[in-house]
Amino acid sequence: MKNIKRRTFLKATSAATIGAMSPISYLHSNETINGKILVVLELSGGNDGLNTIVPYGDDNYYKHRPKIGIKENKLLKIDDYFGFNPGIIGLESLYKDGNMAIIHGCGYDNPSFSHFTSMAYMHTAAPNSGEEYGWLGRLADQMAPSSYKNFIINVDKTQSLAVKSKNHVPIVFDRPERYQREGFYAQKNALNSIINNQTNIEVNSSHKFLNEIAKSANLSSNIISEAWSKYRRQVDYGIDAVDLDKIAALIESNLPTKLYYTSFRDNAFDTHVHQNNLHTRLLTYASDAIRGFMSDLDRMGRSNDVIILVMTEFGRRVPENTSLGTDHGSAGPMFVIGSSVKGGHYGKIPDLVNGLDEGDNLKYTTDFRSVYATIIDKWLQVDSKNILRKSFQTFDIFDRTV
Repeated sequence: MKNIKRRTFLKATSAATIGAMSPISYLHSNETINGKILVVLELSGGNDGLNTIVPYGDDNYYKHRPKIGIKENKLLKIDDYFGFNPGIIGLESLYKDGNMAIIHGCGYDNPSFSHFTSMAYMHTAAPNSGEEYGWLGRLADQMAPSSYKNFIINVDKTQSLAVKSKNHVPIVFDRPERYQREGFYAQKNALNSIINNQTNIEVNSSHKFLNEIAKSANLSSNIISEAWSKYRRQVDYGIDAVDLDKIAALIESNLPTKLYYTSFRDNAFDTHVHQNNLHTRLLTYASDAIRGFMSDLDRMGRSNDVIILVMTEFGRRVPENTSLGTDHGSAGPMFVIGSSVKGGHYGKIPDLVNGLDEGDNLKYTTDFRSVYATIIDKWLQVDSKNILRKSFQTFDIFDRTV
């Protein structure tokens, strides 16, 4: 066994499943850490905010979008200015219950229109900086010592930059029933010998590293698989649960995880062509899943412990394009949802005439890091300046009883 190189071992153990990326051991919850949980749902591809929260009370909206602008009689009206996209019945009910905050005009200086670059900026909360670690990763390092395990879970095919941490290794998995450490058959005996080693004799530091990797990876897969096998979905998540049911299963199992990250995958919201029907359908899936998740939390008595942040990498250009879609833009709304949220509108509403840049993109009115800072400072009760590198405006969006 001592002849196996560290790099070879890591490559072999990650050959078949994403679970191998997550060598985490399980420890019981640290009671000194805030019991609140943050779930982040990313709408990948660049969600069109203007056709999500529609400013039907502004005639300029229809001037910019004569064909794809959603007519007033089709909307789920919020007030005499805004209406929800007709697909957002799930979010409409949460808003009416006072559990959804809409933060308008979220963006940053010198926006990138590249999916990859803009999402990296959103993931690191550090535009144009080359930051190595994600904002949730840095948050984990600030909130808990590295000895506190299972602090971050990322449900996806690959690890998001948002959860990359200097000290905390996130659990990353896609399908919990297949979350396991695998290798090539020829190495089966060698891998099993590490897991089953009862002698506790470690030849050197590399041998110790191999033992810890193998044991913790095996243990973390058992934790996830067991939680999922015990979970029984008792509420309606709609057609696509968007992986929120998996997070619900882990919360119900009382894992010590405080930070969860998942996404509506595959650049689904990149709606360049014939946008309206597709966009409405995508919003229906996402909003129904969010409503189902909140109902699930209520069923298990955890609704006051969890909030969801819904974000995307950028909005869309204000004018429609010739393909009846929208192209990559800049600012857009972000949502914070939960039983402890004081619902309503926050931030300055973008101006569809004077608030456009030379490329017909919305000038941001809220730095997106203000939303992060609000959650970090007021929900998780950590000093956001240490994570976001400077102070940002925050919003009073949580009940004072939180």
